[in-house]
Amino acid sequence: MKIALLAGDGIGPEIMAEARRVLDALSLPGLVLFEGDVGGAAYKRHGHPLPEETLEMARASDAVLFGAVGDPACDNLERHLRPEQAVLGLRSALGLFANLRPATMFAGLEDMSALRPEIAREIDVLIVRELNGDVYFGEKGMRTTPDGVREGYDIMSYNEDEVRRIAHVAFRAAQGRKKRLCSVDKANVLETSQLWRDVVVETAAEYPDVTLSHMYVDNAAMQMVRNPGQFDVMVTGNLFGDILSDQASMCVGSIGLLASAALGERQTEFGTFGMYEPIHGSAPDIAGQGTANPSAMILSLAMLLRHSLGREDDAAVIEAAVAKTLDDGILGADLGGSAGTRAIGDAVLGRLK
Repeated sequence: MKIALLAGDGIGPEIMAEARRVLDALSLPGLVLFEGDVGGAAYKRHGHPLPEETLEMARASDAVLFGAVGDPACDNLERHLRPEQAVLGLRSALGLFANLRPATMFAGLEDMSALRPEIAREIDVLIVRELNGDVYFGEKGMRTTPDGVREGYDIMSYNEDEVRRIAHVAFRAAQGRKKRLCSVDKANVLETSQLWRDVVVETAAEYPDVTLSHMYVDNAAMQMVRNPGQFDVMVTGNLFGDILSDQASMCVGSIGLLASAALGERQTEFGTFGMYEPIHGSAPDIAGQGTANPSAMILSLAMLLRHSLGREDDAAVIEAAVAKTLDDGILGADLGGSAGTRAIGDAVLGRLK
């Protein structure tokens, strides 16, 4: 079993170190780990945020565990050289089109949510976000209009094949949960969303056991804070999914708790190839201070074990250890506590069973 570890920038190396300690504690047979440069760290060493050797390392692995990228020192670089382009480059080159972002309210943290505790405790949603299309990958640029006005443009587009394959992922995910799927779009004003809705409806015929509903993205954002318990699985495009999943993080108390998986169609000997990362970013303002919460990084490792290595028992053990750590009140600064990165890692390790 081969895993590529790409720690990246900011707090990435700190939280990756804790995930690796958990991984080492499992003593998985036949496990081989590779480490590579990515993001701003890679640009400084290699002149590019995604060096060819890092990409080849990822391709040769069964899964990628990814920390975070983003470095203020690189903000003035040309866009294709900025650290964040490494994420888009990996997703595109590795064919990772399906982003799974679970958001669950951990017992004992209801008061940390931005919502009332009785509403927050009902949160248990999986957001399935399409990763390879939409405005993030569409034609974009800057131009000057005939009357001399600067204008930026980003084209949103999806074709039916792209929509259909993410819809299949979402329907299958719903089959393994409560069999409810809500498709989020903006079909009342966007042609892209109208195609999205049409194709999702067509795909639903193959999943008669799943109840399908539709919701405009603005209403979905409101419902996420009004009644999040109504959602089981949500499927949506790249832009809407990016926003809604970050919103979900505040509903459960902290963005430091949300893991994610980016999956493609490639199958390995053990499972589905994917890249796994916390959704919180590099947090350069606290990098090197030892205060970052590694929970999302460790939970991303659990998702890797489940989806790419077929080790459900190990994934469940890690998730239970993180939940017990939180329930015991060992909290990072993001949750109003004082436990540092290493202390949280120690607590999770001590609760592995």
